[in-house]
Amino acid sequence: MSNDVLYKENMMIKEYKDDEQLLARHIPAAEAWKDGLNFFSQDQEYVQVGSWGYDKGTALKPHVHNHVPREVMVTQEVLYVRCGAIKARIFGLQDQPVAEFNASEGDVVILLRGGHGYDIIEDGTQVLEIKNGPYLGAEVDRRRI
Repeated sequence: MSNDVLYKENMMIKEYKDDEQLLARHIPAAEAWKDGLNFFSQDQEYVQVGSWGYDKGTALKPHVHNHVPREVMVTQEVLYVRCGAIKARIFGLQDQPVAEFNASEGDVVILLRGGHGYDIIEDGTQVLEIKNGPYLGAEVDRRRI
């Protein structure tokens, strides 16, 4: 088990690992919402996460995504803490606790593998959760720890 800090183009991102397997990334709000286009995912990951920070008048070129066959074997999730705060609990590949950290307003959490759970630690907390699909139902897509 190792917890690393990744420095990527002047961004400090906390990574949580089980040996060499990356389980999760925590991108604090101060790092997540910088100027320009900032991606926090590696190309091979099933979920791609980035943020935009542009001024008025910036034009992003229109595009269409090509139909490309992909085989997705795991569900990966992204949390955006809109307001409030949560305690994220990260579990390793053998369901063992690996880390706990607080995520607050503006923070982004990327969950790549292993397990996870949350405690709401502020009233009125709102979190946007995004994950790859299709969703096949709780009995197929997840197992409780």
